Amino acid sequence: MATAPKRRGWALLGLAPFAVYVLLFLAVPTLLALVTGFFDDDGKVTFDNIAALGDRVVLTTFASSFWVSAVTATGGAVIGAVVCYALLGTKPNGFLRSVIDSVSGVLAQFGGVMLAFAFIATVGIQGLITQWLLNSFGIDIFQNGVWLYQVPGLLLPYLYFQVPLMVITFMPAMEGLKPQWGEAAATLGATRLTYWIRVAAPILAPSFFGSLLLLFANAFSSYATAAALISQGAQIVPLQIRAALVSETVLGRENLAGALALGMIIVMVIVMTAYSALQKRTERWQR
Repeated sequence: MATAPKRRGWALLGLAPFAVYVLLFLAVPTLLALVTGFFDDDGKVTFDNIAALGDRVVLTTFASSFWVSAVTATGGAVIGAVVCYALLGTKPNGFLRSVIDSVSGVLAQFGGVMLAFAFIATVGIQGLITQWLLNSFGIDIFQNGVWLYQVPGLLLPYLYFQVPLMVITFMPAMEGLKPQWGEAAATLGATRLTYWIRVAAPILAPSFFGSLLLLFANAFSSYATAAALISQGAQIVPLQIRAALVSETVLGRENLAGALALGMIIVMVIVMTAYSALQKRTERWQR
C-alpha cells in the first residue's frame, strides 16, 4: 500500500518541468496582461486602458485580425480537408502518406521571419515570380498597390502554414471513419455522395469545426510573420501590442498593451473553450 503514494509522487515529479513551462510562458504572461491593463504609468489603478479597447483604431485593429484569421482558417480548413480526403486513397503506412505527414509537420511550424523572407523573395516587388510575370507576360501583380506589405498580404503566408496544420489535426478524424458505415449505407441503397452528405459529414462536422477554430486561434495569435512583412503601422492586434510597448504615444497610454493582450486572451479563451467542446463530441465517434 505504501508503494502507490510513492509512485504517485514520482509521477508528479515528472510533471514538474511541464508545470514550470506552463507557469513561465502561460500563467505569468496572462497575469501580467491582467495586472498592467488596470494600471497607469504611475502605478495607479485605472480603467482608462480597458476603456481604450472601444477606441475606433483599436476596434479596427481587432476587426482586421478577425478578418485575416477567419479567411485563412476557412481557406486552410477547406483545402486541408480536401487533401485529407485524397489521402484516404493512399496506404496508411505508404511512402506518399509518410512524406505528406512529414512535410505537413515541418510546414505547419514554418513561419516567422523565414516565411516572410521566402514570400518577399518570390512574390515581393523584386521577387522571382513577380519579375517573371512582368517580363514574360507583362503582368504586374502590384499594379493596384503593394498588397504584400499590408493586411491582405498576410493571407498567402498564413495559408502556407494553415493548410498543413489542418492536415495534421483533421486526418485522424478522417481515418476514424469505419468502412462498415459505408458498406451499411451502400447496402441500404445509398450512393457515395449520399454517404458523405448524410453519414460522414455529420460525424466529421465536430472535428472539422474544431480544427477550424484551432486554425483561427493559430492565425489570430501569429506575430512574427506579420511583423516581418508589415513594417509600418499596427494593422492587427499583435502588431498593435508591439506598437504600444515600444511607443510612448499610442493613445497616450503605455499600458494599453496589457489591455490589448487581455482582449486577445478573452478571444482565445472563447475559441479554445468551443474547440474543447467540439473535441468531446468528436471523441464519441472515435471510441
